[in-house]
Amino acid sequence: MRVLALKIFRVKLPLVSPFRTSFGTQTVRDIMLVKITTDVGDGWGECAVLEEPLYNEEFVDGAQMVIERWLFPMLRASGDFQVEEVSLLLGKIKGHRGAKAGLEMALLDAHLRSTNVSLASFLGGVRSQVEVGVSVGIPDSLDALVTTVGNYVEQGYKRVKLKIEPGFDVLPLQAVRTAFPNLMLQCDANGSYASTDIAHLLELDEFNMILIEQPFAEDDMESHVLLARAMDTPVCLDESVVSLNTAISAVECGAADVINIKIARVGGVLEARAIHDYCASRDIPVWCGGMLESGVGRAANIALASMTNFVFPGDISASDRYFARDVVTEPFTLDGSTLHVPRGTGLGVVVDEEFLLQSGSEVTVL
Repeated sequence: MRVLALKIFRVKLPLVSPFRTSFGTQTVRDIMLVKITTDVGDGWGECAVLEEPLYNEEFVDGAQMVIERWLFPMLRASGDFQVEEVSLLLGKIKGHRGAKAGLEMALLDAHLRSTNVSLASFLGGVRSQVEVGVSVGIPDSLDALVTTVGNYVEQGYKRVKLKIEPGFDVLPLQAVRTAFPNLMLQCDANGSYASTDIAHLLELDEFNMILIEQPFAEDDMESHVLLARAMDTPVCLDESVVSLNTAISAVECGAADVINIKIARVGGVLEARAIHDYCASRDIPVWCGGMLESGVGRAANIALASMTNFVFPGDISASDRYFARDVVTEPFTLDGSTLHVPRGTGLGVVVDEEFLLQSGSEVTVL
């Protein structure tokens, strides 16, 4: 494969409702898509990073800069290469995993389209439909929270994740569990607790959750180990796992009972597959997290979640959970509590470039 050209699309899509977490409230998603032209065809990818460096160190403007100044020139100067070599080729640039993941996704899309293979098949996916859940941000009131969760349950979602933070944990979980005693429930702290909160977090065991996600800072393995030993609820890591090596370290030290895999956070689809395979070998269940992606990144997430060890429903959700109109021609819609795995070649979605331009997309050509 030889890289010939790149187009970067930036478009701001309003969310259907504000999404509040411990690191801020989002009302608009600043989406960055990349279209790579190669000698075997074109491919699309999504750099699923946030507008500000609040979830991790990456942000959209920075991702675009590093692609323009370093990553894409390195790919173009590499001559012929195999798509599996992308991570190695870009390895001189430290971090910027979301930017790298978007480029790798586009190259995989181009390669698989040229060989008439779907991403799910390439990854060894075994499901034609994947169970999905929904993530609920921090609301204005407990009544609003219960109403919101009820609306999602009526739509078909069987698993709900609540965002929590110090001062907003026991009461919201109690309200939702009381209203929905049989709901698959989990919570996500986005690293907002400290080691001094361990005794308090043990109180959350009473709500019969499938997991608690990232209670402590990403570099605080010791507190995660202590909580995992003391808590009945499985402890899941998200921000702490940025590569296969960090996944191995987390599992070996006992910090993770479950791992959330996000393509952008770990640097690409191929690294996500490697983490899945390692966790499967250690009987550590995984599930697919989301970054409020458009249909491009969503298609990759669904393909990834079709693999065998994705035990829990992912934070993938139907397109209309986030956007009134997505940038792919066909939205992903719920079928019961599942989404269908794309079976077309590559990512299996067709990007509506005309809509991108009509929506005020900024286009950079390299």
